[in-house]
Amino acid sequence: MEIDNCFESAQVLAAKIDKYMRFCRRKVKDVDGKERPMWRTRWWVPDGRHGDRPHPRCCSSSTGSARATPTPSSRSLPSERRWKGTAYDGGFHMYEGKLPIVVTGMKQLQEHGSGGAVFRRFGRPQNQMLIETIGNPRREAHDRKQAEYAARQREHKEELRRIAAEHRAEREARRPVCAGCGTRFTDERWKAIEPAGWDAPREIHPHLCDDCKQRAITAERQAEQAVPEQKADGIWLSRFRG
Repeated sequence: MEIDNCFESAQVLAAKIDKYMRFCRRKVKDVDGKERPMWRTRWWVPDGRHGDRPHPRCCSSSTGSARATPTPSSRSLPSERRWKGTAYDGGFHMYEGKLPIVVTGMKQLQEHGSGGAVFRRFGRPQNQMLIETIGNPRREAHDRKQAEYAARQREHKEELRRIAAEHRAEREARRPVCAGCGTRFTDERWKAIEPAGWDAPREIHPHLCDDCKQRAITAERQAEQAVPEQKADGIWLSRFRG
């Protein structure tokens, strides 16, 4: 927390921010023997999301007038690389390793209180409530949209799977059953017995599966060979007679 009388130059403020950055980057071994930033061994904060883990926020309160309150355009340009986020196509910024700087004025705090929209985070065009300045609402909104889109995609895929399952069930219900052994036709056999063009050869034994069809054909051939043309009592008998 900085209380600023608005007499320090932008270079002095930038130098202070550089010191804060060096402090935030200083690492020590924690009680578990693992190396961590020193400030995390003193204050607990959530780990944050990958790519958007900033350093502790630096809040500056000006005792001067509202016009004298430091802004990104007037007093912080030398330190812009310390707090400025990286823009992404989703319309938000990421603040990995950055030092968020929040400013306000004592007069604004007196008029609206600490719960009012009197805080300005460097890099943002309007005043916000403190809880909004320390977060990343545009990324959170983007993440919500992405989550909603992913949920709609999952629902759509689930609907497609359900429709496909219904179609498979309906098709299986229509699948022919062999009149000989009772087994269901394979896809190839089912396709073979379906009506074709007028010049296509006629499928024999359309009510039998492949195995039963082959057995039927074999039986017919054996029957033909077992009943050759015979002569009985001087008369030639046809194989087609009983």
